[in-house]
Amino acid sequence: MGRLFGTDGVRGVANADLTAEMALGLSVAAAHVLAEAGTFEGHRPVAVVGRDPRASGEFLEAAVVAGLASAGVDVLRVGVLPTPAVAYLTGALDADLGVMLSASHNPMPDNGIKFFARGGHKLADELEDRIETTYRAHASGEPWDRPTGAGVGRVRAYDEGFDAYVAHLVGVLPNRLDGLKVVIDGAHGAAARVSPEAFARAGAEVVTIGTDPDGLNINDGYGSTHLARLQAAVVEHRAHLGIAHDGDADRCLAVDATGREVDGDQILAVLALAMREAGELRKDTVVGTVMSNLGFKLAMRREGVELVQTAVGDRYVLEEMKTRGYALGGEQSGHVIVLDHATTGDGTLTGLLLAARVAATGRSLADLAGVMERLPQVLINVPDVDKSRVSSSADLAAAVAEAERELGETGRVLLRPSGTEPLVRVMVEAADIDQARSVAGRLADAVKSALG
Repeated sequence: MGRLFGTDGVRGVANADLTAEMALGLSVAAAHVLAEAGTFEGHRPVAVVGRDPRASGEFLEAAVVAGLASAGVDVLRVGVLPTPAVAYLTGALDADLGVMLSASHNPMPDNGIKFFARGGHKLADELEDRIETTYRAHASGEPWDRPTGAGVGRVRAYDEGFDAYVAHLVGVLPNRLDGLKVVIDGAHGAAARVSPEAFARAGAEVVTIGTDPDGLNINDGYGSTHLARLQAAVVEHRAHLGIAHDGDADRCLAVDATGREVDGDQILAVLALAMREAGELRKDTVVGTVMSNLGFKLAMRREGVELVQTAVGDRYVLEEMKTRGYALGGEQSGHVIVLDHATTGDGTLTGLLLAARVAATGRSLADLAGVMERLPQVLINVPDVDKSRVSSSADLAAAVAEAERELGETGRVLLRPSGTEPLVRVMVEAADIDQARSVAGRLADAVKSALG
């Protein structure tokens, strides 16, 4: 039986993989494990529960709230808010845990449950494992202590969460956005109200698309994985820039005034230089992943900023930042973490900081993002191979070495076994797209030959 918790909580098709019974059981288990860990010692426990607008979030929220209250935890229901808002409110309200119901950029039928520890930080893997073990024990019939009478949890709506979170976002900006016109694509998701409100309070003229969630349309043709409508809207409205979120708004991608995409690496580059200028980029270092574009690495080297790279996944970026004391990190996909102001990727905060840099400098987003040149990147998935031998095959090592010699300092090769599928990902970057395709094709053939 596989592990329930993945890199970003528990996810699956709602009411098939992720059922109401599972949501209730995991919530009860989380309450018991945190109680045993001493988190609730000396006080009545409190949880913050939020969700994105998916239809399934309605019954899953009810199940989570029921589970927590039945285990003696008081619940503050904050309703539809972004994942980073639930994390922020968990810390700001000194709650003992937070729970977010979302499947991020996944299609509408999916949903997920993510738990946050006190302070709004992701639960440690060890605690997730204990929650899963406890959940399975309860599901198999093992009894658990159930409070009665005044011991059961109380539940109330916490509608103040929206204003508290928006005020926090606007309050951390270094300058206002007066004079900027911004198009915001809310992906019909959790930021549909929050992001436009935050930008407007900060002084921007706001045009919105993808901000009419109906429970069924989240991520459907809008958001950070579908930029075409935002690109067209920015050009049509002659806006200075566009901001795109995913379903739970922990990501941000941008579009410049010409309609060109500005990805997570470019956003990181712009923010790194802004933070260094303000004396906020601790150790003059930014954290990325091994999938960060080589152009980002070269730009940071030229600008005197060190790039530390981790395995793929914002959780690994965050771990490195917390361990080493860095202030900024993120991924090409738009997960950007500004650790002084957020404990997780925050798409609205990222977009606001990016817009603030445009406003403060008077430069266009295209000009600012031009600090780095995105080198052409080709990715080929090679299926049905023995991915466990990627690092041990001498023939494959020789093919990689030959490719690296050909590319020299202006290119890069990365072979990465998939974490979930029987395939190997071949990624090649080069100054020329034709060269990148040629080298990637040869390496894909080498992977098939050596590992097939």
